[in-house]
Amino acid sequence: MRLDAASLAVLVARLSGVADEMGAVLRRAAYSPNIKERADCSAAVFTADGELLAQAEHIPVHLGAMPAAVRAAIDAVGPDIPSASQIALNDPFAGGTHLNDLTLVAPVHVNGVLVGWVANRAHHADVGGLAPGSMPPDATHIDEEGLRLGPTLLAPEVERTFVECSRSPDERRGDLAAQRGANVVGARRLAAIIDELGSVEPLAQIVDYGERRMRAALAALPDGMWTFDDVIESTGPRADQQNPVRITVALTIDGDTATFDFTGTGSQQPGNVNAVEAVTVSAVAFALRTATDPTIPANGGALRPVRVVAPAGSIVAARPPAAVGAGNVEVSQRVADVCLGALAQVCPDRVGAAGQGTMNNVLIGGVSAAGEWVYYETLGGGQGGRPGRAGMSGVHTAMTNTADTPVEALERSMPLRIRRYTLRRGSGGHGRFPGGDGIERELELLTAATVTIVTERRIRGPYGLAGGEPGAPGENWWLPSGEESSREPMAAKETRDGIAGDVLRGLTPGGGGWGTDTDPP
Repeated sequence: MRLDAASLAVLVARLSGVADEMGAVLRRAAYSPNIKERADCSAAVFTADGELLAQAEHIPVHLGAMPAAVRAAIDAVGPDIPSASQIALNDPFAGGTHLNDLTLVAPVHVNGVLVGWVANRAHHADVGGLAPGSMPPDATHIDEEGLRLGPTLLAPEVERTFVECSRSPDERRGDLAAQRGANVVGARRLAAIIDELGSVEPLAQIVDYGERRMRAALAALPDGMWTFDDVIESTGPRADQQNPVRITVALTIDGDTATFDFTGTGSQQPGNVNAVEAVTVSAVAFALRTATDPTIPANGGALRPVRVVAPAGSIVAARPPAAVGAGNVEVSQRVADVCLGALAQVCPDRVGAAGQGTMNNVLIGGVSAAGEWVYYETLGGGQGGRPGRAGMSGVHTAMTNTADTPVEALERSMPLRIRRYTLRRGSGGHGRFPGGDGIERELELLTAATVTIVTERRIRGPYGLAGGEPGAPGENWWLPSGEESSREPMAAKETRDGIAGDVLRGLTPGGGGWGTDTDPP
């Protein structure tokens, strides 16, 4: 049964709809503001042999790495898995991203035959470790970041271990139940579609279609090699972690194939700013879809013509037992930046200037009358100016696709208060199409708590393109007792204890500008 163009499009939409519904179930059933309000979760469906079939438009760093997690789950448990079972994992060295991101993988059966898999990944606000939020910037070993689970069947004792390791076990239990429910719904929907089709053969056509589309897009680009490099500004809070680490890529287009070679990138570091290879592959996939044709189906076929060379032991392909908590959130952003910088030389009319280039991670935990609590959030900033259009302000860019926590939800759930929350006017880079502005926010502690920040672009602003100027770098400030006269600059990556009344002020970066002010309209 060969599908015509219209039938292909309809089937792609139906499969993507399954992943969309999984995400909706997960968010509605979740307990934590991080998942329910910020949508820090993703879902996708896979073929029986583990190839990505379709995904929702959720979080790029989750989705690009999820095929590696499904592959690891299949290899560990095998295809002979009961239909009611689910496989859990968060090990970054077995397809995960960082320990907070727990992935559940479930089989899909039709008439007793394995026909596919569904999977979702969600960021749990705390999984143990040295500091609340499980991303301690001074960690040098992955065990210091929290509980590490290799692919394993989700039995009651596994769930109990996962929940009890957290500072907020009730929240973990509720979020995990939401993940299970999302997979149950996804498995039913995918099984119904395949049962209606009468065969899994059309699924193979969907993946082949993604490959044809990507090969055609690459063939339309000029052949050649282009390079681009940037830096991670710091790798932790200590003085010896303040030296920049270079990230470089050489992009080669050869006919209908592309190679992204990160040879020459700096080595993995004694801190948590290291990315595993699956995260780097995620950033490559995001950048390539952005610069070629975002309507190309996001499936395994679209990456068949793409080769990623990430030297083992580098900051973009860390070896165990390196700490990797910030690699997922910060190194991924810089990998996307260098890939887009290279692609801008190939197709300058399709690529914008750099966005804020950081997720501006804020992690806070303490004990209140209601018990122990943990808060996690990433903050938006400026998008880079684009050919023909200015960058957006106060949005999440590149490898994150979450939202800021609504003030009402944050203050209802946590002993925290937002004193100020506004756009950082003038922080976007100047240009014919200026970069978007960052955000200025002040967060007040209402009780004693431990505060961690993990940020980037605090020294060097996001780059401009085509003559545009860079955006303003971000700033972190600590106001003891909320007093402006006592404010202290904070490092880009730091953990400190605070008391009620202390205020954390964050100014997020603006996006780079595109084009010069003198360019004609």
